[in-house]
Amino acid sequence: MSRIGKNPVPVPSDVEVQLSGRTLTAKGGLGTLSLVVSNEVAARVADGAVTIVPANDSKQSRAMWGTTRALVNNMVVGVSKGFTVGLEINGVGYRAAVQGNILNLQLGYSHDIPFPIPGDVKIACERPTVITVRGADRQRVGQVAAEIRAFRPPEPYKGKGIKYALESVRRKEGKKK
Repeated sequence: MSRIGKNPVPVPSDVEVQLSGRTLTAKGGLGTLSLVVSNEVAARVADGAVTIVPANDSKQSRAMWGTTRALVNNMVVGVSKGFTVGLEINGVGYRAAVQGNILNLQLGYSHDIPFPIPGDVKIACERPTVITVRGADRQRVGQVAAEIRAFRPPEPYKGKGIKYALESVRRKEGKKK
C-alpha cells in the first residue's frame, strides 16, 4: 500500500508557507490560503517543503495523514498556479455573458438567471457557450462550477444543458415508433 502522506509537499520559490500553532498559511501570487491542521497529524515546514506526519498510529490519524497532505498540496498549487474548471453550454439559444460581477445565464427558461460572482473566484466567458471558472482555492472553484451547472444539468436525450468541459454525457436512444 503506497502512502501519499510520506511525500513532502514541495514549496515553489514564489510561495511562502508559515506554520503558527495549528494554522498553516500559504501566500503566493494568486492570494493567501490557510488551513487548520487537525490534532491527528503534525506539520513541519523546512527546507522548502512541508512534511506531514501522523500524531499516533490510530486509523483516524493515518486517514487524516494523506488527506491533510493533499489539502496542503492543493493550497500550495492554488496560490502559485491556481485552478481552472471549464463549462460548456449546449442548446439552441443557451448562452452566458459576464456583466460586471454578475454572470447572466440564458438557459431556455422564461427568464434570465443572474449568478453573482463570488469575490474569491474569477469567471470569464470567451464565447457565449464557454464558461471558465478560475481561482486559488480548489474546493471553492469546484463548488462555484457545480452551482452554475446545477441551473441546467445536461439531459441524456439531446445533450442540452451545462456540462463540464471534460464530462461526457451518456446519450439515450429515444422513443421508437
